[in-house]
Amino acid sequence: MKAKRLVIHPQNPEMRKIKEVIDCLKKGGVVIYPTDTIYGMGCDIFNTKAIERICHLKQVKPSTLSFICHDLSHISDYVMQLSTPIFKIMKKALPGPYTFILNANTSVPKLLHTNKKTIGIRVPNHLIPLTIVKELGNPIITTSIKEEKDELTPYITDPDLIYEKYEKLVDIIIDGGNTGNIPSTILNCTDDSCEIIREGAGSVDWL
Repeated sequence: MKAKRLVIHPQNPEMRKIKEVIDCLKKGGVVIYPTDTIYGMGCDIFNTKAIERICHLKQVKPSTLSFICHDLSHISDYVMQLSTPIFKIMKKALPGPYTFILNANTSVPKLLHTNKKTIGIRVPNHLIPLTIVKELGNPIITTSIKEEKDELTPYITDPDLIYEKYEKLVDIIIDGGNTGNIPSTILNCTDDSCEIIREGAGSVDWL
């Protein structure tokens, strides 16, 4: 079967189409969607088979995957209590092009933990993934659509090219237009400080 291609307006997502994505995710589907940085591939974080399917497609371990929440209060459902300094940093940065590495609580499925029980969390400044997560009621996985062999332009940002490559590998491909080609900035905030793991689309000058 070929993936369904859904054209969804990035500033005004059509709820009928969003609900179609939700139905797919609830059935264990894998979808590709735009974010404020690059395109991502994801599934419901509580569907083990879908997570394993993504890991097989990307040739990665579950513990390397991050997930998307829709706001700060949603993040608090899945992480240990945040210190005041870290909360202030996140409040200033989100929604935005950052991935925060945080200490996971027991609500996060064990296969997504690292050995240190940490998890990467995003709140992208993009209405399509935020609306999906809010309507679904829990986070979705996010892992980049990437051409590992192409060091100069590793990220596929054109929906046509994404569909060409993944039409037989996933269930839905959301066309939200072209995205940027710079991934999120990764910040390790597992203690009371913020360590820059990777500089990406999010500025670190204000840290």
